[in-house]
Amino acid sequence: MIWIILIVISLVIIAYSAWNYFRLKKAVTFVDNAEFKQLMRIGQLIDVREPGRFHQSHILGARNFPFQQFEASLGALNKEKPVLIYDDNRGALIPRVANILKKAGYERVYVLENGFEGWDGKTK
Repeated sequence: MIWIILIVISLVIIAYSAWNYFRLKKAVTFVDNAEFKQLMRIGQLIDVREPGRFHQSHILGARNFPFQQFEASLGALNKEKPVLIYDDNRGALIPRVANILKKAGYERVYVLENGFEGWDGKTK
């Protein structure tokens, strides 16, 4: 009986993860470092990490919109320009931020594929 419960729980977790993944893929486009650098020229670069992490180091030109204040910061973004977002590489914040942006009507949202940890460009 325990095995059946464990299998059901595992299937629920897998189904939820797959649903979250496909929902995220609809809301954003994942890009590598090279494409992210190109988009930075025309887009709005947002670091969604905590302020402490941001102040330690961040991608040059990024603004810090921590997740807890993200919705309140939306007014500072232009819906006509692409929004480029990144976190460390854990990816825990990206689905939630992407969902907020999608619901607010932002259509061109790009995510740095490997997060800040995989960034090979200029930092501050």
